Amino acid sequence: MATQKQSRNRRLNMAERAKQQMEIQFPGHPDALLWHRKLNDGYSTIPRTLPLAMQAIDARSKGQPAGHTLLCLWIRAPDHPFLTIEAPATFAAETGFDGERAVDTWRRRMRTLRDLGFIEAKKGPTGDFHYVLLLNPNVGIEKLWRADKVQTVLYGRFRDRLIDIGAQSDITDYDDYLEDRKKAEAKVATKAPKAAKRPAASADASTKTAYFSPSWTAFQVDGGRDFNVVVDGVSV
Repeated sequence: MATQKQSRNRRLNMAERAKQQMEIQFPGHPDALLWHRKLNDGYSTIPRTLPLAMQAIDARSKGQPAGHTLLCLWIRAPDHPFLTIEAPATFAAETGFDGERAVDTWRRRMRTLRDLGFIEAKKGPTGDFHYVLLLNPNVGIEKLWRADKVQTVLYGRFRDRLIDIGAQSDITDYDDYLEDRKKAEAKVATKAPKAAKRPAASADASTKTAYFSPSWTAFQVDGGRDFNVVVDGVSV
């Protein structure tokens, strides 16, 4: 399995190779007509498997495809998985919805993304999707596959792509997370029966009162003769 450093070196080699091939196939092409991430402003960092995630999402939301909605979220993200949606109408328009019900349509797509496990959301000033957390799409596809909700051909392309980009560790990390959570839940479950077996205090134990009659001082003076101990009004 390729390490992060090896994957980085591989990406650099791919970029250099692309540059050399461009000089052969498109020699002298004006730079003003090209877009370079390191030269032009306004770029976004997105997972390379996102197109496959979009296909998996659209296959599960036929008639109301939500894959493009996820793409727009990633494009808008500030190089971080958390984003605040201050203007839902803007997101709806960029996703391709217009008209009076554009935002409502967009929100339905967002619910689909949430239900399929590609985002989490919390309510805020602009509605149910004011705060959005973008989840790892690689884990999202894997979860759909394990739930038998992804076609075999698409999943095969997905796993091949993970090998190409050196991201197979995303799946192993997810498995480790599941295992750790399982152990934590088992630990909590073993403690619960022990707590249940602890004897409960008597319901009336704290309400009982005891005293000497006629008094404790007189009891001490008289050496305990002709005195009674009274518990809840009963002489013992």
